[in-house]
Amino acid sequence: MSCQDSFRRSVHYLRISVTDRCNERCLYCFPRDFAGWSEKEDLLSYEEILATVAVSVELGFTDFRITGGEPLVRPGVPDLVRGIVRTPGVRSVRLSTNATRLAGLAAPLREAGLAGINISLDALDPKRYYEITGGHLGPVLEGIEAVRALGFPRIKLNTVLLRHRNEDQIGALLDFAAQRDLILRFIELMPVTSREVLRPENFLSAAEVRRNLEREDRLEPVEQPLGFGPARYFRMEKRRVTVGFIGALSDLHFCEQCNKMRLTADGRLRPCLGNQMEVDLRPYLRPTIDRESLREAFLDTLRKKPLEHSFRDYYEPERTMTALGG
Repeated sequence: MSCQDSFRRSVHYLRISVTDRCNERCLYCFPRDFAGWSEKEDLLSYEEILATVAVSVELGFTDFRITGGEPLVRPGVPDLVRGIVRTPGVRSVRLSTNATRLAGLAAPLREAGLAGINISLDALDPKRYYEITGGHLGPVLEGIEAVRALGFPRIKLNTVLLRHRNEDQIGALLDFAAQRDLILRFIELMPVTSREVLRPENFLSAAEVRRNLEREDRLEPVEQPLGFGPARYFRMEKRRVTVGFIGALSDLHFCEQCNKMRLTADGRLRPCLGNQMEVDLRPYLRPTIDRESLREAFLDTLRKKPLEHSFRDYYEPERTMTALGG
C-alpha cells in the first residue's frame, strides 16, 4: 500500500454543515462586505444528509460532527443527531456551536445521544467578546453551564487566537476552563475569509502561545486521544487544565494525521478545508437518492484528497467559513 493510499484509507471523520447561517458575525468567519447566503432550497434536507451518512458509513466513516454556520439556528437539529446516532455503524456524533442557543437545546441534544460538544469562546470580557463576534457573552455562558449540568461526556472550548484582540484574555480563559474541568483549545487564524487575515497585526500563532505558557508552567503531553482532529494536547501542571493547540500554519506536521472530509450545507463534499476542490453530491440526491452514484462520488473525492492544505501557498478562499463548516 502506498503512503497516499494508507493516508486516505485512514479517513473516517465527516464534518456536516447543516446551515451557512450564523447569528454572529465573527471577524474570522466573514469577509469584508459579505452579503450572500445560500437559498433555502440549496441546503440539503435532513433526509438527504442521513442518506449521505449511511453511504459514508459503508465506506468506513464512523464519526460525525454537526457544524454550521451556527447549526442551532436550524430547527430540528436534535432529531438529526438522533437519526445519525441510530444509523448502523456510527460510533459517535458531536457538535460545534457558538452556544448562543445552546441552553434551551442542551437537554434534547443530550437525549438524542450527542457524544460531545465544542463551544466557541474567544473572550470572557463581554465588551471584547462583542467586538470579536458581534454577539453577547451571557447566553454563551448559560449554554456552557447547561451542558455541564447535564453531564455531557466531553466539552471543549475553542478560542481563535487574534493578536491585539484577545491575547490578554488567555489567562482568564485558562482559569475559566480549569475551574470547570473543561478542555481549552487555542486555534490559529486560517485564511478562510481572505488572505489578509494573516497580516502580522492579526495573526498570533499557536506555537507562540504555547511557548509563552511554557515560561510560566510545565506542559505535560497528553497521550490519551481527546478527539479525532489535529489538536496537540497538554496538561498544565500548576493550572491543572488540559489545553490543546491547533496550528494549521505554524505546525508543519498539521496534515499528517488528517482523517476528515467535510459535507457543506449545500451538498458539496470537500476533502480539505484548505483546498478549493469540491464535489457536488446533489445530482445523486435529487430528485431521488442514487446510493451507488453517491458511493462512487465519495470514493472519487477521497482518492483526490490532498496530502497537505494550501494555506501557506497564498491561498485565497472562494467561499466563507460559514459555508464550509467549522
